[in-house]
Amino acid sequence: MPRKTNKDKEKGNRRSTMESRTPRPKPKIDFTVDALDYKNVTLLRQFVTDAGRILPRKYTGLPAHYQRALNRSVKRARQMLLMK
Repeated sequence: MPRKTNKDKEKGNRRSTMESRTPRPKPKIDFTVDALDYKNVTLLRQFVTDAGRILPRKYTGLPAHYQRALNRSVKRARQMLLMK
């Protein structure tokens, strides 16, 4: 019969990753699809990090079709040199 090592004991004592996570509150969406335009740079900057990366749906809380429109708008604004 194999002996239990310290690693095996530690595995049994650990809680699952789902138990330790706390749910994040999703931000409320208070704009229209018309506001998601490449010319509305002030709104688009809320969804972009300081490094210039577009935030994923997990953090923005947007539905999929809004997130796709957001990505399109940010990329167009970058192309037109309105954003970095």
